Amino acid sequence: MGEETVTIDIPAGVQEGMQLSLNGKGNAGSRNGAYGDLIVLIEEEAHPVLHRDGLNVAYNLHLSFPEAVFGTQSEIPTIDGKAKIKIPPGTQSGKIFRLKGKGFPSINSYEKGDQLIHVNIWTPQQVSAEEKAMLEKMQSSGNFIPKPEKNEKSFFDKVREMFS
Repeated sequence: MGEETVTIDIPAGVQEGMQLSLNGKGNAGSRNGAYGDLIVLIEEEAHPVLHRDGLNVAYNLHLSFPEAVFGTQSEIPTIDGKAKIKIPPGTQSGKIFRLKGKGFPSINSYEKGDQLIHVNIWTPQQVSAEEKAMLEKMQSSGNFIPKPEKNEKSFFDKVREMFS
């Protein structure tokens, strides 16, 4: 039979390691037997900033200290394009925002995953003399002493809650 170009419809939601079977598109059977099946093994190419976790998509958002203190609006990459989210004033490092239904679709149901945005507050490694003086002045203010609330959930509690 020789070579043949085969068009394959890849369903939304397939994951690394899944196999698709195309009946009758494989090699010819022995003694003029029926053609076998073509098995296609799915391999995912890693995205530069989004990470897959089952049906969910994870993204690490890095904020500057002033953005975390004052709040900001941030444009987030999603698997469908981009989304704008509002970061409220006083957002803590480790906060996880959820964009409901912005993950991958399930191949076997109508379920759709979420996009999880993990906030990281960026700490500069070098500061100018003027910045150092401002930071030292802030350090003496009681407002900058960490005071975690007793009812605040830990990072591990938040992650456990998201996947249960």
